[in-house]
Amino acid sequence: MEFTYESYAHWRAEMTENAKLTLDESYCKKRIEALSDDEDPSTSAFLKAYGAPHRDQVLSWFEQTLAEL
Repeated sequence: MEFTYESYAHWRAEMTENAKLTLDESYCKKRIEALSDDEDPSTSAFLKAYGAPHRDQVLSWFEQTLAEL
């Protein structure tokens, strides 16, 4: 499966509008911590399914979201 987001704004809209996630400080920090740890079970599954480049992009978007809060 491959995910393609046109931009940070597109990704953020998908997360908040379609997935109904609240991208607050706590959630972003938890996702940044998990995505930064290749040994984390959710990250291992993410890497297997989508690959490191996609993980790196998503990680940077969580970091950008956190910086904007």
